[in-house]
Amino acid sequence: MALQPSFQRALVIAGKYDAPHTLDIFLDYVCPFSAKLALAIDKVLKPLFAPGGKYAGKVKVIFRNQVQPWHASSTFVHEASLAVARVAPDDFWKFSLALFANQADYFDKPTSTLTPTEIREKLAALVAETLGEDKAAPFKGLLTLKSTPNGGVDVTDDLKYTIKFSRQNGIHVSPTVLWDGLIANEISSSWGEKEWTEFLEKKVTV
Repeated sequence: MALQPSFQRALVIAGKYDAPHTLDIFLDYVCPFSAKLALAIDKVLKPLFAPGGKYAGKVKVIFRNQVQPWHASSTFVHEASLAVARVAPDDFWKFSLALFANQADYFDKPTSTLTPTEIREKLAALVAETLGEDKAAPFKGLLTLKSTPNGGVDVTDDLKYTIKFSRQNGIHVSPTVLWDGLIANEISSSWGEKEWTEFLEKKVTV
């Protein structure tokens, strides 16, 4: 499916943007099932779609931010990933994996006593740890509240884009996977190499 140009470098996390087949994968950083699927993307799909892989040039994976508001910190962790997409687009997936690996720190109970500012500071520390101190300062700048009372931060419009995209396409939960624009309900977060290999053998036609 379509992806606005400013996101193409960061959110195409496997394969090339001009690959004819597309897996749109909607994930929430505080969803345990999303974390399981993220590991499969990294261990199984990325090698298959990389140069020299069986499906190189044929399939791409687009990461779709799926904010789930019943988890209070979901907005903040997705804001953080979108800020990284601006500051260090080539490291978007690396930071995403770090968020999934540390997702328990952002679950409902651990964040219940933190203010939004404290959660963003915690995320900035993860950026510094994962990507380097030089990325933390511009990251913090993007997540600083604007001077107007209800103006959000510099990536609020990016967050709106991802939420609107999910809503208009009827995506309600994570993980949800689309193959060439249609929901593939058979895909499970528990899939490993065997299941993904069988799925791609049936679906790839180029």
